[in-house]
Amino acid sequence: MSIASINYSSSILGAQIRNINQQLTDLSTQLSTGKLSQNYSGMGTNEGFAIAGRAQLSNIAAYTDTITNVNVSINLANTALQSLTKIRSTVQTGSANTAQDLNVNGQTIAQNTAAAQFGSMVGVLNTQTGNRYLFSGTAVNTQSVANAGDIINGTTTQAGFKIVMAERQAADLGASGMGRLVQTQPTASSVQVSEDVAGSPFGLKIKAVSSTLSGATVTGPSGSPVSFSVDLNGVNPNNGDKLSIQFTLPDGTTEQIDLTASSAMPTPLGSFAIDASTPVNPNNTATNLNTALNTAIQKLANTSLVAASAIVAGDNFFNTASSAIGTPVNNQAAPATPVTGATALSGASPSDSISPGFVAGDTITVNGTTLTFVASGATGNQLNVTDSIQTLLSKVDAITGTSKPSTVHGGSITINTDDAASLNITTSNTGALSALGFGSTPVTATQPPLRVGSSPASSATTLVNGSATTVKWYLGNDGPGSPRSTAMARVDDAVTVQYGAQANEDAIRRQLQAIAVFGTFSTSPTGQYSGGQVSALSLRVTQALTQQPGQQRIEDIQTDIAMAQNTMKDASTRQTQAKAQLQTVIDQAESASPDQVASEILALQNALQASYQVTSNLAQLSLVKFL
Repeated sequence: MSIASINYSSSILGAQIRNINQQLTDLSTQLSTGKLSQNYSGMGTNEGFAIAGRAQLSNIAAYTDTITNVNVSINLANTALQSLTKIRSTVQTGSANTAQDLNVNGQTIAQNTAAAQFGSMVGVLNTQTGNRYLFSGTAVNTQSVANAGDIINGTTTQAGFKIVMAERQAADLGASGMGRLVQTQPTASSVQVSEDVAGSPFGLKIKAVSSTLSGATVTGPSGSPVSFSVDLNGVNPNNGDKLSIQFTLPDGTTEQIDLTASSAMPTPLGSFAIDASTPVNPNNTATNLNTALNTAIQKLANTSLVAASAIVAGDNFFNTASSAIGTPVNNQAAPATPVTGATALSGASPSDSISPGFVAGDTITVNGTTLTFVASGATGNQLNVTDSIQTLLSKVDAITGTSKPSTVHGGSITINTDDAASLNITTSNTGALSALGFGSTPVTATQPPLRVGSSPASSATTLVNGSATTVKWYLGNDGPGSPRSTAMARVDDAVTVQYGAQANEDAIRRQLQAIAVFGTFSTSPTGQYSGGQVSALSLRVTQALTQQPGQQRIEDIQTDIAMAQNTMKDASTRQTQAKAQLQTVIDQAESASPDQVASEILALQNALQASYQVTSNLAQLSLVKFL
């Protein structure tokens, strides 16, 4: 019988010693690095916490980079918007100044300033951060606004605003300079004034006439085209009797001419002379009234009308909200008058209603949504046949979602939409729709810019789509939807911010438009009405640059992006706190306590020493010693 020798390397003690040595090596590494393990597999049960924590820290780092980049864009946008408010204040202060001294170019100092500020505003709107245009919406690689010189003066192939404004002025004034009004004396004792063409968008529109002239007969305003007449009937008015005529101007403002009968010599301004010949001839008084009225209309047309025309030309060129324009026939009121927002959609003569009108069961379909007419008790997408035109327009606006309400002005209906391509209106009663001024279906929108429809402009009767021949001032994205949503960023796991902007937003567009009008308009330095033109224009520009209730303000845009910035600030604060907590979790999962490691090393060293002693003793063991 033989006894095999004890093999150290395969013995239990040998394996134990190798294990202790490996543990000592691992603990020494932990002591030097401060980490439990150099890989996740050595971290034991805390492995999942460490992996998840590292992933969350990586996400936070990405969000931090995004917040930093978005803040740069927002800060630049806010600086640009702040510049726009300063430009507005500068031009408004100048336009409100009563000084109307004209230079050789027919402009005031305030207008020259406005022209310079227009160029500055265009530059601000073309602000970039990196290669991204801030006011182009989603079209970040496209210049937001055309060059200032091209916008005003045009290019070799497309007309600029200066030409559009000149055409509109010629169309509003007419060849006679009477604001498209025709004045006659049908009889020796009477005076008549009429609009030149029914439904024309140009010139002065007769709104109302009142009189205290003793013995006189006033007729109208009525008819198509609208007219009124005053017949003295061979009777002289009394001293102080008055004739008043209200006119609606193209920009929607109303102005009144007051003419007072006077026996004073010389005849005071704003009066007409009562005939004092012997024998008295009231027909001479009628002639004096005719002359005074002609003079007053000429003055109104060549001052306030010219200013209003410039304002509307600005809207035709700059306002990119699309529209469909209808010119209704006169309604059934007696005497017949142009329709208004209060005109009913149905009614028997002589009611204030369109003819033919809608009846129960008729439908109007707007962009696929059907409105149904009922006799009474309308709810939801229903209309009473006796509802007003304005009620119908409100229903249409609710469907299209337009940011600019549809209107009835000067006898014309304008249906506005933010998306010209989508507007489509049809009806089961084409006669009633035609009575509203829309003679063909489907009704679609005209995309501005709008231009005078024929030449010579002084006799034109329509506005047409001028897109093909006119400079497009806004070059960025102009689709439907909120401008803010054109730039979005995720700044936290469940948080996104919207910080986009577009140069054609209402507040920006209105300011650019008003400044362009003021800075571009010029007149004769020595003209009879030049001072009145600039004064009337200055008043309108000042009002246009004054914030009105319900209108978007540039400050509103700043507030929107400030909210995005606050949201990011809150997210950043949360992420900083989470980052600290996650780092603590990771440290706890990955870090090794020096005291604990040192204690474990000491214990292992003692165990190793004992193992070595046992192994040594066993190595010296023999059969003799064993026996």
